[in-house]
Amino acid sequence: MSVQFGIWNCDGRPVDPAVIAKARLMLTPYGPDDSGLYCENYLGILYCAFHTTEESSRQTQPLALPSGALLVWDGRLDNRTELVGDLNGTLTPFSADVSIVAAAYERWGPRAFARLVGDWALSLWNPNDRSLTLVKDPVGTRHLYYSFGKDQVCWSTILDPLVLLADRSFRLDPEYLAGWFSLFPATHCTPYLGVHAVPPSSSVVVRGGKHAVTKYWDFDPHKEIRYASDGQYEEQFRTVFAEAVRRRLRSHTPILAELSGGTDSSSIVCMADLEIAQGASCTPRLDTVSWFDDSEPDWNERPYFTKVEEKRGRTGCHINAQGQTLLFPEYDDERFAPAPWSALKPTALHLELAGCLRANGNRVVLSGLGGDEILGGVPTPAPELAGLLVRGHLPRFAKQAVRWALAKRKPVAYLVAEAVRQFLPARWIPLPEQSRPPAWLRASFVKKYRTALTGYEKRWKLFGPLPAFQENLAALEALRRQLECFVLPSDPPHENRYPYLDRGLLEFIYAIPREQLLRPLERRSLMRRALAGIVPEDVLNRKRKAGVTRGPRVAISLAWPSLVQLTQRMVSSSLGIVDSGLFLKALENAAHDPNSQTSPLRRVIAVELWLRHLDRWTKPRVTGSATNEANAQLPDDWDLPVRAKLPLS
Repeated sequence: MSVQFGIWNCDGRPVDPAVIAKARLMLTPYGPDDSGLYCENYLGILYCAFHTTEESSRQTQPLALPSGALLVWDGRLDNRTELVGDLNGTLTPFSADVSIVAAAYERWGPRAFARLVGDWALSLWNPNDRSLTLVKDPVGTRHLYYSFGKDQVCWSTILDPLVLLADRSFRLDPEYLAGWFSLFPATHCTPYLGVHAVPPSSSVVVRGGKHAVTKYWDFDPHKEIRYASDGQYEEQFRTVFAEAVRRRLRSHTPILAELSGGTDSSSIVCMADLEIAQGASCTPRLDTVSWFDDSEPDWNERPYFTKVEEKRGRTGCHINAQGQTLLFPEYDDERFAPAPWSALKPTALHLELAGCLRANGNRVVLSGLGGDEILGGVPTPAPELAGLLVRGHLPRFAKQAVRWALAKRKPVAYLVAEAVRQFLPARWIPLPEQSRPPAWLRASFVKKYRTALTGYEKRWKLFGPLPAFQENLAALEALRRQLECFVLPSDPPHENRYPYLDRGLLEFIYAIPREQLLRPLERRSLMRRALAGIVPEDVLNRKRKAGVTRGPRVAISLAWPSLVQLTQRMVSSSLGIVDSGLFLKALENAAHDPNSQTSPLRRVIAVELWLRHLDRWTKPRVTGSATNEANAQLPDDWDLPVRAKLPLS
């Protein structure tokens, strides 16, 4: 995952070389391999490369197009062969991704964006009409931010230079914080008002002092795939899943796969082994890393990831997570943390993972994120039943409702109500207890930011796409918000890839009947049927992993004196967000209730500590600590004035 930074002085002022130099220091840890710079008069564009494919090392960026435009590409292009054939020019299968993308844009203009399959983000400067275009792939696996100053536009892969190098200060965005307390903020939000994120599947065009956000592609709600037998669905699932994994095995270095012992990560590893054995991948080797905690009675993963290791005949890196619950994330005060969970001091778990990456020479990590949400890991029949009602298939609806009622041991009337309630206006239906804003949030904050605090919940529409399709998009949007909050790794740098978020796989899943994915007493039905014989049976048919573990409760009990002290003078309380007294009571309840969800509480602690870190960075300071190489090299005259204004109001 390479990084970029750009600055455009709209009033024609020359770009300050010192700004580019400081931005380079911030970007280099993420792109240590190579760099490219275009700096001419009022425009400066910096690119720092992190090579994960053989072709990427042969590219030069920013790339000048025949039309005069400048292109910066950060990504992995999965449909290279198809595009090279369609372009029918001087390109070859060995051309760099950025060259193929450039040719596609020259041929089709903005219509090319919808044809680019993969994980990517790009920026494009057009001197002919003095416009800047910023674009991200449909899922949003890459980051790209932008901000507007006085007669100036800046953009970057990371937030740091947009905040620290700006000619003004920023106020915190309360909607972003509200999103952090629920299911992550909206994809266009950042912690700072005035700094924006490019949304997935969208382009941002800046021209003439104005900017417009346009969605260039979306999943087709009318696309339906219907086969005559279960076997045909299973065969096609194996095909598209294998392709999703194979696309992410494109690397000239060994790849590391997370192997948790769950169905998602185990399926990726087993399918990757199959692809490598068949010669369909260029990666020299697939390594695995597994976490375990033998003290957790409901989270003992060792027997399951061991089954996969036995099947592949290789033992991976094992990391003991016992007692490693990160209740108090420690922010590194020598580094600026632009968002929660960024710029943390390394923990024992982080150091072990970093050692594993360095020892194996891994630059790419495969993750099972999204499998649960995409493939029916959450067994609810509501979308299927609602779809049968909408289409008037009443006999089929009655049959399925009875089957599901017997499987879930609930009255048929309850399931019918569950399916129908999603169509009703939100004001008519009380939120489920697990979706309600916590009692320890202040009422005024909840009233103002309820939409973010309830996870941007959307009601199903009676007319238009089927409820199952609407539910699929809602689940994907939640994953997009989560991806937007992920911190770009730099120590060591590595690229995360997500096979379950492959565009082709998603299109297939969204087009088949939901009853293929999920059946009464058959969670993940299609996946389990299709991967039988590929994934060990004990793993494929294991019960759902525990959602509540004892580690966080133990950590709360052990850290109780520190938690009491933390709640005495909370920044989030002074901002009118958290009632510190009620929050302390919630912590006490969590320490004793084995069924309590501790994630919301831990998020508040993380945000509170981040706000304290941020408050320390609102005073002018010059850092020259030798403990941080980047900061140690900064010019002596670079101070850090107030950049994140408090309070929120």
